[in-house]
Amino acid sequence: MTTDQDLSVDGQSAVALFAVKGIDVTPSKDKGVLKIVKVQGVDGDRPMLGDRVTLHYTGKLLNGQKVDSSLDRKEPFSFSLGKGQVIKAWDSSVMTMQKGEVCSLLCRPDYAYGAPGNPPKVPPNSTLLFEVELLDFQGEMLTEDGGVMRRIKTKGEGFTNPNDGATVDVHLEGRCEGQLFDSRDVCFIVGEAQDKGVPLGVDRAMEKMQKGECCLLQLKSKYGFGREGKPELKIGPNKDMLYEVTLRDFKKAKESWEMDLKEKLELSAEVKHKGNQYFKAGFLQQAVIQYQRIVSWLEMECGVGEEQQRKIQEFLLLSQLNLALCYLRLQEFSHVVDNCNKVIELDATNEKALYRRGEARLRRNEFSLAMADFRQVLQVNPLNRAARAQITICQHKVREHQERDKKIYANMFQKFAEHDKKVGKQKRRKDESVKSNGEVGSKRRRRSQENS
Repeated sequence: MTTDQDLSVDGQSAVALFAVKGIDVTPSKDKGVLKIVKVQGVDGDRPMLGDRVTLHYTGKLLNGQKVDSSLDRKEPFSFSLGKGQVIKAWDSSVMTMQKGEVCSLLCRPDYAYGAPGNPPKVPPNSTLLFEVELLDFQGEMLTEDGGVMRRIKTKGEGFTNPNDGATVDVHLEGRCEGQLFDSRDVCFIVGEAQDKGVPLGVDRAMEKMQKGECCLLQLKSKYGFGREGKPELKIGPNKDMLYEVTLRDFKKAKESWEMDLKEKLELSAEVKHKGNQYFKAGFLQQAVIQYQRIVSWLEMECGVGEEQQRKIQEFLLLSQLNLALCYLRLQEFSHVVDNCNKVIELDATNEKALYRRGEARLRRNEFSLAMADFRQVLQVNPLNRAARAQITICQHKVREHQERDKKIYANMFQKFAEHDKKVGKQKRRKDESVKSNGEVGSKRRRRSQENS
């Protein structure tokens, strides 16, 4: 743990000490940040670009005046490395540390707060002293569920990234349980990597990468080869894996704003067909990507004339319905409800949307809402036997939950009654004991008075 005493030497002594023992940790080796290791960290990995790092620090001016300290706040500080969220000195120095390491840093003004300083605590052109302890670090999560984690080995160039539909040229090395099973150069279309046997997690990472970037991708099984595994590569079911990916080059697909409506409608037909192929093959996440592309192109389009408007609505309805069906099978029921709602906004009596929303609500134990949806289905189509059967299921589930609630409350009240009875017995015993002790005391006092 860092302490204020660690930075107690005067400014001149500190500068002299760093001149002798300091290690230059700047990328350009211009001695803008010098580092002295005070406590060695755990031997092993070091943070990479984009990693989320957590540390404690104390910063001072050369005159000994404290600038800031996470220790005073009793709360560690976290930031994403190499993203410009902190001063340059930290981005370059923390990358050289190991977990548990404690070091001192001497930071030149151009690696700290520069000519303006950081009033009122940091004057202009101030050299700063920091004591830093690296507590932890982990890769950047590229998906909300934590299924794909990236660690950047080599930063890419430029500021553009591949988009869905882009053609990418990559080098892949895949490992599972330490064994290399995939090493090749491959070109594929982002969103269609499945066609080249490239896992979903690698495909989804493309949109975050830059040309020339080399990164490590840790993939949970959902983003690898899933429950089926890949027998031909000797990958069993539900296996996590590690991919090293180098994006050698890419050509972006046209963005929505670069296409006219005619082009969007033509592409929508192709993409819908691709999505249907993935759906039939059981690649639901890949199908979702295709249907979402259609929605992103057309949801803000109005069209000119009845024919264009009809085509736009037809593509949107089909895409939202297909998304709802995919999410239903993926058991992501909130997405099912959202997609069905969008269909119902366009077509209030859409039988499939009402039915699928009912299914999702039933799976979420929202029985009254589900029953209302299935009854609406019957209003649209009285011959829909599946909806009638679902209403029966809903009614049965409602009775089950009511009976369960009755038992829960009955047991609860019984426990309360037993507790009250027990407390009552204990109170009566206590009262009887007090009464008995009181009578004994009275008798003793009377005998004492008689004897006297």
